Amino acid sequence: MTCASVLLGHSPSPLTSQTRSRSRRSTTVCCRCSQQEIMAVVKAIRVMRWEQVEVGEPKDGEIRIKNTAIGVNFIDVYFRQGVYPAPLPFVPGMEAVGVVTAVGPGLTGRKVGDVVGYAGNPMGSYAQEQIIPASVAVPLPPSVDHKTAAAVMLKGMTAHVLLRRVFKVQSGHSVLVHAAAGGVGSLLCQWANALGATVIGTVSNEEKAAQAAEDGCHHVIIYTKEDVVKKVKEFTDGKGVHVVYDSVGKDTYKASVESLASRGMLVCYGQSSGRPDPIPVSDLATKSLLVTRPSMLHYTGTREELLQSAGEVFANVGSGVLRIRVNHTYPLSEAARAHADLQARRTSGSIVLIPDDDKED
Repeated sequence: MTCASVLLGHSPSPLTSQTRSRSRRSTTVCCRCSQQEIMAVVKAIRVMRWEQVEVGEPKDGEIRIKNTAIGVNFIDVYFRQGVYPAPLPFVPGMEAVGVVTAVGPGLTGRKVGDVVGYAGNPMGSYAQEQIIPASVAVPLPPSVDHKTAAAVMLKGMTAHVLLRRVFKVQSGHSVLVHAAAGGVGSLLCQWANALGATVIGTVSNEEKAAQAAEDGCHHVIIYTKEDVVKKVKEFTDGKGVHVVYDSVGKDTYKASVESLASRGMLVCYGQSSGRPDPIPVSDLATKSLLVTRPSMLHYTGTREELLQSAGEVFANVGSGVLRIRVNHTYPLSEAARAHADLQARRTSGSIVLIPDDDKED
């Protein structure tokens, strides 16, 4: 995708009708700076800016979609910060819902007007319009609205993988969920509760504690005021939990390990506080512990796995097992503000970006 003129908060000169007939343009948020610059501003929100980019026409096996709602996830922050590498410049975002506006030559099974969602690769959903492989697009059930779908696909499939594939939670298990009021954390708590597990969640304040309790946490620990390990042992009669779901990383690793029961599993699926320190194998030997760092993409790599995971998420949304809180919406042009609020932990539930009106029309 070739980056073109910078918008800087206003629209460039309108395209001529002749140019419009040859190509399509889409306003995007694009991370654009050199490798040297990214090292200097690797944590700077201002690294994202509006630009015009050529979208073009879909090729074999591709579709073009006009996004109606775009999910914001912490993995977007990781890419922007350089925690995960990406070629520069790049368009962030790994989740969106939209309407198909064009299909590649000879493609069957998709048509203009279809409503689809996708989560994962390819990166680039912070855009009004984009081209994606048809194989990653999932039909959106009519019962699920666009904002809800954009808020739940990546987080919901992550929760599905963590609860049903990485460690299969069952009735009688006890689980500890860090960041229990966050986007994935909220879904983990609701789903684990529905599976019959005893759910313990950690949060930073009373407001988030109330949300975590509403989402199915049997016990909530305010980690800014309470000792996490001590409270976990209290809630589990000194045994510890069968599994810890940890998206925080550096700040929570020690408490996570100490909260596990014998033969328990630590599932690290994020690092919002930074990379954890190297883990000495000897830390695991005392209780025969297991540690894993899964990626949702590795568990939805085939079309069958993708449809199964997305299908279970949408089914649970439809049945009411999963209640999706889209607590924060921002215009796509204000994606930097959304990132700032997410990093500062000023958000709870899910964040959705709504594409700005196309000012060229």
